[in-house]
This record gives sequence, structure tokens and C-alpha cells, in this order.
Amino acid sequence: MEELSNQELEERVAILKRLRFLLEQQRSKFKEYLTVLEKQQNSIDKEDSEALIKHSELEQQIVKNISNLQKVIIPMNKMYSTINGSSAKTQNDSEIEKIQNELSDLQSKVLRQNEINRDLLRVHIENIKRQINNFKNPYKNNRSVYAQSQKVAQLVEINV
Repeated sequence: MEELSNQELEERVAILKRLRFLLEQQRSKFKEYLTVLEKQQNSIDKEDSEALIKHSELEQQIVKNISNLQKVIIPMNKMYSTINGSSAKTQNDSEIEKIQNELSDLQSKVLRQNEINRDLLRVHIENIKRQINNFKNPYKNNRSVYAQSQKVAQLVEINV
């Protein structure tokens, strides 16, 4: 087994700490996203369009944050894997693995909740379309007073 220099050890520790921090940050963003989706479901059920719009805007921000974090995590994870490649598994490795498993679980919950919300929205949109199609216009067959052709004077006499 090869002895590591202090600098190599410090680099590994720094990379591990950064990777762990990023994974924990991503985990909290996924939890936040799941909470927003659950609240969004309540807004869909209550047909609260204002809250639904706010949730959608917040959802977009969170997804963008998760995407940006992922862009940093992937190379960091590759870097950590190459540096730590051949050495035996440490407690830190199991912590990283645990966080990654939690992330996978949260991601599947988010996808499930997102599907539920899409289905609810689809149902509500279909109901609204049906209501619009069933809407009866009481003036449909009546001609408007303003649309009727009436005789209009051709000449106007003005006395001064």
C-alpha cells in the first residue's frame, strides 16, 4: 500500500468535503422541490390559480438550481472516484453513498409527485373544456338590437 503525502491527503479531504457539501445542498433542493410539488397539488385541488402560478415559478427556480448543482456534482464525483479509485472503502465513502441513495429516493418521489400533479391538471383542463363546450349562450339565436337593419333617413332637414 502506497503512502500518501500530506498534500495528496489534503486534496482528497477537500474534494470529499466539497462533494459532500454539494450533495447535501442538492438533497435539500430536492426536499424543497418535493414540498413545492405537494403544495402545488393542494392548489390544483382547490383550483387556486394564483397559488398555482407562484408554485410553478418557484418550481422553475428550484429545477434550475438542481440542474446547476448537477453540473458541478458530476465532475466532482468523477474527480473523487479517480482520486479514491483503488483505495479501500472508508466511512466517508459510505456517507457519500448514503447521500446519493437518498438523492435517488427523493428524485423518484419528485417524479412521482410531478406525475400526480400533471394528471390532476390534465383532469381539470378537461373539465374546464367540457364546461366551456356546454356553456349555452342565451343570445346565440337572437339577433342583437344593434345588428338589425333599420331604415335610416337619407336626408336631414335643418331649420335655422
